[in-house]
Amino acid sequence: MLGASLNKVFDYFKSRWQSSWNYSLWALLIFPLSPLVGAVTVGFVSLITWLKQSRKINRRPINWGFALLSVLLIVSAGFAQEKTAAFLGLFNFLPFFLLFAAHSALIQTFAQLRQMAWALVIGSMPVVIIGLGQLFLGWSFKFEILWVVLSWTVRPGGNPPGRIASFFLHANTFAAYLTIVFILGLGLWLEQWVWGIRGRGAKEQRGKGERLSTTTFPLLSQSPVPNPHYPLSPEGAPPSPIPSPQPPVPNPQSPAPFLFLTVAVIVDFIALIFTNSRNGWAIAIFACLAYALYQGWRILVGGVTAIVSSVLLAAFAPSPVAHIFRWVVPAFFWARLNDDMYPNRPVALMRKTQWEFAWSLAQQHPLTGWGLRSFSTLYNAKMQIPLGHPHNLFLMLSAETGFLNALLFCGLLAWILITGVQLLQKSKYINTGDRLIFFSYLLAFVGWILLNTVDVTLFDFRLNALSWLILAAICGVIDRYSQKDKLASHQN
Repeated sequence: MLGASLNKVFDYFKSRWQSSWNYSLWALLIFPLSPLVGAVTVGFVSLITWLKQSRKINRRPINWGFALLSVLLIVSAGFAQEKTAAFLGLFNFLPFFLLFAAHSALIQTFAQLRQMAWALVIGSMPVVIIGLGQLFLGWSFKFEILWVVLSWTVRPGGNPPGRIASFFLHANTFAAYLTIVFILGLGLWLEQWVWGIRGRGAKEQRGKGERLSTTTFPLLSQSPVPNPHYPLSPEGAPPSPIPSPQPPVPNPQSPAPFLFLTVAVIVDFIALIFTNSRNGWAIAIFACLAYALYQGWRILVGGVTAIVSSVLLAAFAPSPVAHIFRWVVPAFFWARLNDDMYPNRPVALMRKTQWEFAWSLAQQHPLTGWGLRSFSTLYNAKMQIPLGHPHNLFLMLSAETGFLNALLFCGLLAWILITGVQLLQKSKYINTGDRLIFFSYLLAFVGWILLNTVDVTLFDFRLNALSWLILAAICGVIDRYSQKDKLASHQN
């Protein structure tokens, strides 16, 4: 009886797998508003994907690497001075490794990458609106439904005061979220812009009797989108199309998506400015330059470079030169960059001080570290200032888990990034119209790495889940198209 009941339960979960991608999209939409509901949804999707795709997941070398890292992290926690805190700290890593493994098997197509990006951009709008109201209209409220199912706390004037934070606990956390959404939103906007031009050109060509190529413009075709739930068969050929319940990607021939993305990207960027996060500003500008270079827009590269140089000169040039540029550059920017806006900060709050302390901890216990979540206690005992983390994920891992864990973690991330770049450059099976969205995800990944060199984003569940979903999306596409390239090379 028990065995039959369990089989029915497993059959039920497997039967829900075909629509699980829809649930992931809903989770991305509601994550900023309800982390608990988003977490339960993503956990449900991960579970049913593991039940359906366990063999495929277990065969992937990248998952072996994260399995080894998980074992080493558990061993490190066993050597910690505060073992309870260290084992609790594992929950910031191990569940997300499982999420990554499941979703890298679930996410297989560029259509899914676009749908993810659209869900994130749409989901950011209410959060940004609340944040702008918080900063400029004095909005503040505390709203809860069933304790943590829906819990909104908005402080008047932001947190810290004068810096927009919306539903996030701190302006820097909100800036990290906006940076990732801005990068993906800008990628979607560029796609719509490029497709609009190509679409008009295609109409002119068709007016002359020429035929529109669906290979060059894949989303202008009326053919059904391949079902992303079913990866390539063992022989390498994609299965026959199966009707998918996914919402369609917005039609690039309609002006509505382009107009919405224009507003969304501008509003997200404005909100990012008012987070007053230097890191967020720098990474957003870096992303704009990267897109301009990728598209070959030299004039835009020159313009952005000139603007950035003017701001930097206003902030850091010798006084006679700086005063010239300060006539043009608002103090809001240059005074934040050179810390004139927040003078006389304690030395213990400087990132350099935190990084030096974390490095000294890592040198003292190079093999096993001091244990996850130990930095805050040790830093407070030394500096008499409470601080949650050393504002560098990789130094934090070195200090708390040892150099071996930190190097393995960095190595796995480097493998994903390098393999993704190689696929973008060399794959013969990625259509021209799909390369930009994949480039956007790689750029978001680089942005996440840069964010974590000056901050630590994993302590916010929403940001942590979002970063691992982006990694999973990149790996899923890498796996699918690498199989195609290998099959083609064998046939040749």
